[in-house]
Amino acid sequence: MSHFKEIQYNRPDASLWKQNFNNGLQLLKEATNEKDFTENFDNLNQLRVDFDARATICSIRHSIDTKDSFYENENLFFDETYPELQELIIDFQKTVLQSPFRTHLEKKLGKQYFIYAEESVKSFLPENVDELKEENKLSTRYNQIKAKAEIKYKDKIYNLSSIAELESSTDRETRKDSQELKWNFFETNAPDIEKIYGDLVGLRHKMAIKLGYKNYIELGYARMKRSDYNASMVATFRQQILEEVLPLCNELYQRQSKRLNIENMAYYDYSLMFLSGNPFPKGDESWMREKASQMYGELSKETDVFFQMMLTEGLMDLPSREGKMNGGYCTFIPGIQKPFIFSNFNNTSHDVTVLTHEAGHAFQCYQSRNLNYDCIWPTYEACEIHSMSMEFFTWPWMHLFFQEDTDKFLFEHLSAALLFLPYGCAVDEFQHEVYLHPEMSTEERNRIWRNIEKKYLPHRNYPAGSFLDKGGFWQKQSHIFSSPFYYIDYVLAQICAFQFWQRSKDSFPDAWTSYLHLCSLGGSASFLELVKEAGLDNPFEAGTVKKAMQPVIDFLKNIDDSKL
Repeated sequence: MSHFKEIQYNRPDASLWKQNFNNGLQLLKEATNEKDFTENFDNLNQLRVDFDARATICSIRHSIDTKDSFYENENLFFDETYPELQELIIDFQKTVLQSPFRTHLEKKLGKQYFIYAEESVKSFLPENVDELKEENKLSTRYNQIKAKAEIKYKDKIYNLSSIAELESSTDRETRKDSQELKWNFFETNAPDIEKIYGDLVGLRHKMAIKLGYKNYIELGYARMKRSDYNASMVATFRQQILEEVLPLCNELYQRQSKRLNIENMAYYDYSLMFLSGNPFPKGDESWMREKASQMYGELSKETDVFFQMMLTEGLMDLPSREGKMNGGYCTFIPGIQKPFIFSNFNNTSHDVTVLTHEAGHAFQCYQSRNLNYDCIWPTYEACEIHSMSMEFFTWPWMHLFFQEDTDKFLFEHLSAALLFLPYGCAVDEFQHEVYLHPEMSTEERNRIWRNIEKKYLPHRNYPAGSFLDKGGFWQKQSHIFSSPFYYIDYVLAQICAFQFWQRSKDSFPDAWTSYLHLCSLGGSASFLELVKEAGLDNPFEAGTVKKAMQPVIDFLKNIDDSKL
């Protein structure tokens, strides 16, 4: 491959694919020896790779420009088609699980492949295909609403990504006005957004009941392939965050109030960290690519090779622009066996954070690209260890981006990582409450969010009777819509990333060697097995959160932030 833009896209023939897959599946079932079984197994996986490669290319190009009608229609095709193919893939997985050659395959693939397959089988029923199609369409609809946001401020049009620069302005009126405009957008679209979510909750509960689950929580965990922890363990972990982290966050907010000289902080003040202005990269996107190239060239020979490939083959789309989907992500393109990084640069420090974060994901799947197709990625919480730890491993090079404001950035970055933890727990607890009570009305869901918000984020103070005061904040969080229960993953991973950060300060070479090893394992083990393999403390165990917090506390206390 020479460049991503040159990759040809053609819609796959779904009927022909089904026919070929069915034929291959029959051969798999009829195999009488290990050699034939393995050969047919590989052929079926190749069919999946070919189909998924086109779907991934389509998804990337659709997210780059949601106004492109061709890729919008192609995206709808995959939303419709994937659930129809799922029954065949589940049949394939059942055949492998029940095969007399399973022991042979376990030696080749490892036991985790079979755990993934078992969780997939537990989460699918042919009778749910129509619901799965509708679920895809609703998630796409939500993302399109956000992607098409046009927020006018002083004769300039912003989207939900680019307006972030105004939200952290040193001018308080600008902060207030820009955030009010952003939340006005959500309030205007709230009827549609709330209807979408209500429909999603109903669909997911319906699918869970058909599968024999009490509610969607158990099905959601199975779909996330969480094999070594459950909702009860997650609830106990959230309690650790409340007890050990929330008091530290309250102290940080008090320090921020003192730095900004604002006694009664409003909700729109918290995006500004320093009275002199937040740190921001000192150049444009092209300049940042050059600095990132230098950084990854010096970090290790592995990151050098990886990042040069990303640059030369156009495997990154970084700046924000009209019609582009919000947020950032990394995906893996099957077939060419290479990752792609998507982000929305908006001239804030987040540009650097999202680049290093998504590069962590991309580096991991590139390092594990030769594993079995289903084991290239681990489960999400393990994935986030790679990304969040990469943010810290690149600290020695942050001066390249922030120059005289490097100390500002380091303080802001570590503070933000800490302050995020209660919010991540709030999102997770909200989802558990929603799926435990799927019959709730929109008003009840909003009220539940506001109560949970007060529990984990007591500093948030909204105008009485406003959209936010009524509990509307959650409606901006795309994970709640598209990836239910994918959020506590960030909190679990952050506790692990703090450990890598401390180890990198003690011995960078040793910490990096452990990180490299973790990346190479991909999804060949479960979350807690990967944590153990990397020499990290289990986040669920009592005392782990407190232990991980101590070096963070020490670092932040030793900085005189009043001088930043």
